[in-house]
Amino acid sequence: MKEFASEIYAAVRSKRLTEPFDGNAVRRVCPGWADRTYHVFLPKHAVGNPGNNTELFVRVAPGQYQIKR
Repeated sequence: MKEFASEIYAAVRSKRLTEPFDGNAVRRVCPGWADRTYHVFLPKHAVGNPGNNTELFVRVAPGQYQIKR
């Protein structure tokens, strides 16, 4: 999944993906992953996630995220 996160970060840096983004926006610019991945990965790695997973994103609104800086 490190590759998926890297693709998201690269898409934001290149301005192909604007913040805030949701799973559907990520799917458009980072195709090829399992459908479920686009809607599970973002909340799973958001700040304050219940599983103590790596915090890569900040939830700014329901279903909307930005890169954690």
